[in-house]
Amino acid sequence: MGKALIIGCGGVASVAIHKCVQNYEVFEEICIASRTKSKCDDLKAKLDGGKTKITTAQVDANNVDELIALIEEVKPDIVMNLALPYQDLTIMDACLATKTHYMDTANYEPEDTAKFEYKWQWDYRERFEKAGITALLGSGFDPGVTGVFSAHALKHHFDEIEYIDILDCNAGDHGYPFATNFNPEINIREVSANGRYWEKGEWIETDPMEIKRVYNFPEIGEKDMYLLYHEELESLAVNIPGIKRIRFFMTFGESYLTHLKCLENVGLTSIEPIEYEGKEIIPLQFLKALLPDPASLGPRTVGKTNIGCIFKGKKDGKEKTYYVYNVCDHQECYKEVGSQAVSYTTGVPAMIGAMMVMTGKWNKPGVYNIEEFDPDPFMEALNKWGLPWQESFNPELVDNEPIKEQETVR
Repeated sequence: MGKALIIGCGGVASVAIHKCVQNYEVFEEICIASRTKSKCDDLKAKLDGGKTKITTAQVDANNVDELIALIEEVKPDIVMNLALPYQDLTIMDACLATKTHYMDTANYEPEDTAKFEYKWQWDYRERFEKAGITALLGSGFDPGVTGVFSAHALKHHFDEIEYIDILDCNAGDHGYPFATNFNPEINIREVSANGRYWEKGEWIETDPMEIKRVYNFPEIGEKDMYLLYHEELESLAVNIPGIKRIRFFMTFGESYLTHLKCLENVGLTSIEPIEYEGKEIIPLQFLKALLPDPASLGPRTVGKTNIGCIFKGKKDGKEKTYYVYNVCDHQECYKEVGSQAVSYTTGVPAMIGAMMVMTGKWNKPGVYNIEEFDPDPFMEALNKWGLPWQESFNPELVDNEPIKEQETVR
């Protein structure tokens, strides 16, 4: 049916590429491009021989001219941006210049500022609309599937959603004293930032890891989880009408938090440049080089993830609560695509989002967050392509009361 240019060849990209090859009726051709072409060639060698034609290329995703030249050479139907969030805007610029559909899994953040928000990408709305091309933002799991879950809940279960709690639990054990399950630089920037949640029309800010809850996750059990700011809160606060509060929680073990605090205390999580032996280095990037590559965690990670959303609102004038979630097994993912579940749960929705645009099911000019499209074909595809969802009614709630600003936690 079509051709995709996939920029990036890390853990998430590897999963997405595996799934594209499985979905050969849609992805007849793919081109894998990265700064390090040898990684692309190695993956091509593993996957060659199927019905999808695979090519590879070298590209610097920070260089708009290089990106434009590659897109013009490959002539893809869509560019799947599975590179770093710092590179979203250069890739969007190249897609605009070539009038090519665009998709990513995470919103833009400047490399020199630990801040991520959608304003930079939302500023492209009119230009993409005039160019007649679609930009699909945040087609991972969170953001991504959590937005589709929200659209699904609003379409099928509620007249009005008042409260959303997004819960991300990774109960996997990789055996290392400290490692991150996705890009260490992005992960540590995310969890060490101040928390934020939306309530009664305004953002309320918390200290990092200030708010703690314990939740009993299906198929996993009780885990400590902490309130973070996550990018889908920004778009859902705009796109879900009538929302009164929306929060995001992620689970962390005590060992992870202890190590992170020590690293913060000695300055290794800083993004401010320092001089070392006559060279300027960024401590967090140096730390990234020391930590295990998330793509290497697959064979040694055991356990499950559980990511989902709890909704509270009204249907036919009556209060209702609804929980929709996915449980994913690390070892099952590794058997299928050689990856742990954190990369799997992001890579599968990346393939599905690209498929939605390529097949025309989600195809309208402009820049859109994932919850702005019809959720039904995406929900159906999740069940088909490896992330089956489950649901329950009247679930255990995180809490019903507003969080008090003075409430502490750890």
